[in-house]
Amino acid sequence: MTSPAQTHAQHRPVFCPIVPPHLLEKLARSENPAVASAARHTLMADARHRTGRGLTANLTSPAPPAPSESAPPAVRPRPRRTVYDAQRRTALPGVEVRGEGGEATADATVNRAYAGLGATFGLFLDAFGRDSIDGAGLPLLATVHYDENYGNAFWNGEQMVFGDGDDEIFLDFTLPVDVIGHELTHGFTQYTANLEYFGQSGALNESVSDVFGSLVKQYTLGQSAADADWLIGAGLFHPDVQGTALRSMKAPGTAYDDDVLGKDPQPGHMDDYVRTSQDNGGVHINSGIPNHAFYLTATELGGHAWERPGQIWYDVMTGGGLTPETRFGEFARATAKAAKARYGDGPEIQAVLKAWTAVGVPTE
Repeated sequence: MTSPAQTHAQHRPVFCPIVPPHLLEKLARSENPAVASAARHTLMADARHRTGRGLTANLTSPAPPAPSESAPPAVRPRPRRTVYDAQRRTALPGVEVRGEGGEATADATVNRAYAGLGATFGLFLDAFGRDSIDGAGLPLLATVHYDENYGNAFWNGEQMVFGDGDDEIFLDFTLPVDVIGHELTHGFTQYTANLEYFGQSGALNESVSDVFGSLVKQYTLGQSAADADWLIGAGLFHPDVQGTALRSMKAPGTAYDDDVLGKDPQPGHMDDYVRTSQDNGGVHINSGIPNHAFYLTATELGGHAWERPGQIWYDVMTGGGLTPETRFGEFARATAKAAKARYGDGPEIQAVLKAWTAVGVPTE
């Protein structure tokens, strides 16, 4: 008989790219032939991956509970990383170029991917006591130098894949560590709440990846909530692009405003929620609303965002109270419940309630 945990954990892996299709579609209409060609190529490659994930059999591994805080493991878990080189082809995973414990290579992209996998593993272990993204020591795999002029990075349900960009709009996708953390967090979501990749649940899926991706960067740099830039993908754009990042959690809608890219469409309040049939119901657009709620919670509480705010969000994702179709209001109420359960009637729950109210999401 299938246990409740196994039933909840059955899921179809989802293709989750960092660059949303609406942005690539804008680039595909560029008057610059090189930009347009690279964007069209990336869109077609992404469409193939999206279809391929739909044909993949469901993974059925249950998400194990987080290790008990009172009984830490006798031996500290260690990551199991492998980085492959696709050599600008599309066959995955490619040629193995660096395994766990292996020395740095002459290829900076390989070394950044390896370090980013380790940084994400380190955040989940040190902050939350979680052994890899599945809680059971899942090996972390990454492929670099994927395809030619491929302007994206993605989690395909099993591993990370990084393009080198087109050197017109996008640079190497291993440059921002939060991109690596973002994509691996899709795996964390896959093994926990399993949020459907459509509409509000899909926007929450994207937001959770932005939240923990940003926490990976802040943890790596030792930043407080006040010191962090709260940008997702800073350093990914070519210097000629008028933009700082793909998204801003601090000020949704301000990450870029460029003649070729257009203007960042993310809202930061439910009054501006975007209803669209594109991008799986606007998952990369409306994620700005829960993103901003986390930013407001973290900056209200101060200190390190991976501590109290990150712990609340982690508790929600691993607590078993979410359904795959969870909407913003349900998620907001879950964060309030988690804050009260862990911290009582203190500043934590007040910060959570204040943040969701500020973005127009009811918690009652």
